[in-house]
Amino acid sequence: MIKNWNDFLFPYQQAVAELKVKLRGIRREYLESEKRSPIEFVTGRVKPIDSIKEKMKRRYVSEDRLSQDMEDIAGLRIMCPFVDDIYVVVDILRRRSDINILEERDYVSREKASGYRSYHIVFEYPIELVDGEKKILAEIQVRTLAMNFWATVEHSLNYKYNGVFPEDLKKRLQESAETSFQLDEGMSEIRKELIETRDEHKKQEEQNERNRDD
Repeated sequence: MIKNWNDFLFPYQQAVAELKVKLRGIRREYLESEKRSPIEFVTGRVKPIDSIKEKMKRRYVSEDRLSQDMEDIAGLRIMCPFVDDIYVVVDILRRRSDINILEERDYVSREKASGYRSYHIVFEYPIELVDGEKKILAEIQVRTLAMNFWATVEHSLNYKYNGVFPEDLKKRLQESAETSFQLDEGMSEIRKELIETRDEHKKQEEQNERNRDD
């Protein structure tokens, strides 16, 4: 039995605080190197006690197995400007030595039936406590700003309707998810064309410079 929830949740709170600093540091490193960052911003939270208990009941998780069986008590979200940035960030996370990735779920290229898209990484993270090291499970979700907007609204509606959507609303949510992803893809195409235009312009300037030298 969990006698003191504050004591139980402390390592998760510590993990979220540490990881927010580290992940935001990645963005700062890009910007200080005058490079475009694949990370727009980072958020994190520890699941509220009521939400933990509700999920325990729904997933049949016992208190003595909570640390092993509930992987999102500590959760972080990384928001990216473009879809391609999601996979750049995932590669960065794979190379880190401070997290031990246990599972990856790509809901970006293989979205859920609801239309939900995001990239989930479940990992083990060590926390240094007074009594020694404690490893906890945590989850990072990597998504674009558009994906995050849709997921936030869908979650709010899900809570309001208690997970039971009228069929017409369910269909409209799926359609809006697809529209949101088309927006992501459209912005990526625009960025790609702008880069190609810039590179062509640069090549033309270099050629003109060489012609003047001749």
